[in-house]
Amino acid sequence: MSNHDPDGSRTEPRPVRERVARPALALGAGTLVALSLPPWGFWPLALIGVMLFEVALGRAPSARQRMLLGYLFGAGWMYLGMAWMVQLTMPGYVVAGSVFAGFHLVAELVAPVGPWRVIGRPAAHALAEAVRFSFPFGGVPLATLGMSQVGGPLVGVVRVGGVIALTWLVFQLGMSLVDVGRQVRDRDGGSRVRDAPQAAIALGAVVVIVAVSFVAPRGTATGETLEIAAVQGGGEQGTSALDVPPRLVTERHLAATGSIPTGTDLDLVLWPENTIDVDVFEGSEIAGLIAAEAARLEAPFAVGVTEDPRINSQILVGEDGEILGSYVKVRRVPYGEYVPLRGLLEAVGAPVGQVGRDAIKGTEAATLDLPDGTRLSVVISWEVFFAGRAREGVKLGAEAIVNPTNGASYTGTIVQTQQVASSRLRAIENGRWVVQAAPTGFTAIVDSDGNVLQRTAVSEQRVLYDTIELRTGRTWYTNLGDGPVIAALMALLGLSIAFSRRRPQPS
Repeated sequence: MSNHDPDGSRTEPRPVRERVARPALALGAGTLVALSLPPWGFWPLALIGVMLFEVALGRAPSARQRMLLGYLFGAGWMYLGMAWMVQLTMPGYVVAGSVFAGFHLVAELVAPVGPWRVIGRPAAHALAEAVRFSFPFGGVPLATLGMSQVGGPLVGVVRVGGVIALTWLVFQLGMSLVDVGRQVRDRDGGSRVRDAPQAAIALGAVVVIVAVSFVAPRGTATGETLEIAAVQGGGEQGTSALDVPPRLVTERHLAATGSIPTGTDLDLVLWPENTIDVDVFEGSEIAGLIAAEAARLEAPFAVGVTEDPRINSQILVGEDGEILGSYVKVRRVPYGEYVPLRGLLEAVGAPVGQVGRDAIKGTEAATLDLPDGTRLSVVISWEVFFAGRAREGVKLGAEAIVNPTNGASYTGTIVQTQQVASSRLRAIENGRWVVQAAPTGFTAIVDSDGNVLQRTAVSEQRVLYDTIELRTGRTWYTNLGDGPVIAALMALLGLSIAFSRRRPQPS
């Protein structure tokens, strides 16, 4: 099919590269980013995906091309990386994937073309991810570039600027390498196009930031330790509370706890989220059973309790059965623990009745204090994906982080493996050990450098024992959070747009 100019004259059809190859390459690039994520991935795939995305875009794509290619890149990334959402809501999955892919469409539309694109594009796409971490409905920070890099050499950057800084760095590195390659190719081809220094400068900045991450503060050991047992009761993966009676979940965890020998030297026994479901925990029969185990093991228990009216909390029970403290989950899962826009969705016939009542949102600081004065940062399940929750507890003096969770309802291991990756990121960001406990997997022990020291298999009944190093001090990220990074990226994007609009001065 031929195209026509506005005056009606026929023009040559666009080459196949424009019509098919470039969109296919952008979609494939996004898919490579998704495949770099747990449970599939290998960290270099994210960098390769970004590089192929830059190749697909080229130096000066039209606005329409940028919108299409940005959307396809985001769609390849989001629809595969967030496939777990199908089990919560298929319509929500379709909409969320499209919306989040649209963030990268907007990023491409905003970013400049020409020489300054190599500065503006990475900043724009990192900012698109920053928006996704908090909007809409509090954000959905899964399938992040940070997760893909947790086993690679760049991950230490999160100590400096968190996951947003790491996201920018991957985009900046990949796009700069492609631009430098183009300039080398042009010189070898005898092109008279003058080299632009932006890519070389950006690569220099990447090298400096990575170097700084190796010497940045990472906290220090206090010399004290915590003997901990993380309990996984086991059971079939991919089941909900409608499939498995809550009492059976509790009994499985009591059975696993019963396997801990009397006389074991423990400072804390950690149960996962939602392992006890009662109207009121204090004074209940199950509270008595927990108290008996705490007395037998001479150690406090931190147990995941769901109480009416749907309060999701982690409750600390002392050796004498006294309730020593509790933390109520603050970050709730949209369409899992509460339904945004419930009235509107009900009006159009959406099946929101699957979430009958919205969970109560907590208001407390993300900490629990043990009887010996040790302070723990507590992030329940979904909250571990939000860096600010763990960071809040560490800023308040927490010496370690615990993540009681419940991923039993998800078939497969997308959420579970991404959660372990997130626990590793929180450990590195804050210089703290992280203990994650799940009813059917994965339960894991992560040291302050993000190394997984122990991890259970899915569905097995098992107790992980370890000696946790208690740590103090703050990383730069713990002190500063995401604000300075977001401000710096906005400044980079703004400057790149401004410089790209300046008319070249006559030579």
